[in-house]
Amino acid sequence: MASSEANGGMAKPKLHGRAFYESIGSPKFVVAPMVDQSEFAWRMLTRSFLTPAENAKLLAYTPMFHARLFEETAKYRESHFEATRPPPTNTSRSTPNSSSMSGDPNQTSQQPTPFLDGNAQFDRPLFVQFCANEPEHLLNAAKLAAPYCDAVDLNLGCPQGIARRGHYGAFLQEDQELVYKLINTLHKNLPIPVTAKIRILDTKEATLAYAGTVLAAGASIITVHGRRREQKGHLTGVADWEYIQYLRQNLPKETVIFANGNILQHGDLGSCLEATGADAVMSAEGNLSDPGIFGQPPPPGEEGREYWRDEDSKGGYRVDAVFRRYMDIIHKYVLQHEPPMRRPLFVIGDDESWLAKTPGDDAEQEEGPARKKQKKNGGGRSEKCTSPNLLAIRPHLFHLLRHFISRHTDVRDALARCHAGDVPAIENVLDMVERRVAEGLIEYERTGGKSMEEPEPQPKTEIKPAVEPAKAEDAEDADYDPESSVATVKKCKRPWWVAQPIVRPLPKEALAKGSISLSKKDKRQQEQAAKAGNVVMANVDGKKPSERGCNGVDDELPKVDGTTSIKEPTMDTKRPTLATDELVCG
Repeated sequence: MASSEANGGMAKPKLHGRAFYESIGSPKFVVAPMVDQSEFAWRMLTRSFLTPAENAKLLAYTPMFHARLFEETAKYRESHFEATRPPPTNTSRSTPNSSSMSGDPNQTSQQPTPFLDGNAQFDRPLFVQFCANEPEHLLNAAKLAAPYCDAVDLNLGCPQGIARRGHYGAFLQEDQELVYKLINTLHKNLPIPVTAKIRILDTKEATLAYAGTVLAAGASIITVHGRRREQKGHLTGVADWEYIQYLRQNLPKETVIFANGNILQHGDLGSCLEATGADAVMSAEGNLSDPGIFGQPPPPGEEGREYWRDEDSKGGYRVDAVFRRYMDIIHKYVLQHEPPMRRPLFVIGDDESWLAKTPGDDAEQEEGPARKKQKKNGGGRSEKCTSPNLLAIRPHLFHLLRHFISRHTDVRDALARCHAGDVPAIENVLDMVERRVAEGLIEYERTGGKSMEEPEPQPKTEIKPAVEPAKAEDAEDADYDPESSVATVKKCKRPWWVAQPIVRPLPKEALAKGSISLSKKDKRQQEQAAKAGNVVMANVDGKKPSERGCNGVDDELPKVDGTTSIKEPTMDTKRPTLATDELVCG
């Protein structure tokens, strides 16, 4: 793996392409760059579910950083990327990361101490991702990050309206001359390799040409998200793995390709690699819902306390176990102290007397000296939190606990009241979650599993496609419907105490329930087709850019929550297994 003097070693010769990929261990699984949500603590949580051998095959990306701000603003760097340990608070006129992250590579008065991001002991391999549209800004930002990562990645896939207005991400795909300059500038001037992440275009041929431009500019690795730029929000739909397979078949054999899209569960990882022929598979939203997605599930009979499995061998990691692991990482690495002593996670057969003590009793005890320790232990309303790892806690928990809080709204409300950096308040939420999980397990055991029986979700799509779907015997599941998410929900569904995917409604389902509407042009096409005897769903599957929805571009932007300014999507109350809006995606 590439290293640097800042991490205690001599810089290695710059490698390119497959030689570079092999030098970092030929990773097969990749934590995607996710806006404000692939920060250090979450990467560490993901790695914690892997054995040492499996960890050698895992690569992680930072969240997407804005290159110009990263270059010009020390405050932006310090609040997003904690590569070196801040100096003591009594150091006069010094700022965190004031050495090599200061923008002055010749400043050598004090060797910086590695801290979190890119630490060679536990956060490698790591790629740092930037969005940019100016080669000079991108290069200067990349040089600041280079000592603390293995490669710098250019984001060419962000589909948001803010990327359109700022002219970056997926909105550079019409300006491939600029894309070439951005990548080539890094390739020629950066001491570490450059990579890029793209979305597919309207045709396979156009996508192949675009990928060729990216590689010709000097990208060592290309990640392909199998969705078009228009496939976002309610129009996200399904990623097209055939495009990635087409690139694999038509690009030079030595090209390193990562596949991205449609990864909801562990089994999807192997399916994607087999279908696309990619070298590695990247997960974004699947990883947010279940950070253990890359690890092999424990064998039957060896579940321990963290993993739950039913009689049909369907299971997953318990949300209280994941939550607890996450908070222990926050304490150990981010807050730099030992995690609190905790009781063993409850399993059937354990003493249940602790459940008789209400959370309110614990809160009353903490009103004394414990509450006075809030600042020391990581928060409180009086402090303004700037740590990217603490700011991300609450949004992560809303994703992880999505199915849980659709049932336990008191936990949802308690989490919503937590302020950024208030770790004691989050610990109280953890206690509530552990109690609810224990009660759920007890009730499940008492009723023989009947406590989890619910009506099967039914498709609500009212408009039929012009072409009849394949016959039932052609599908593995007789309930298969290409226009419905019901089969996917059924496949992924677990009890609410198990970490599990959040399934989006497909575009036609969103149209049927009024979440989106056809443009005037598409309405006219539908009316004309209806008169001719065919019902057409014009362009709502993300295949073409004509569907713009009913609310305009601004409604596609992430919505801030008013407390941490990080988006926390809401659950569809009528169909709690489905997400109502856009999740975080890099």
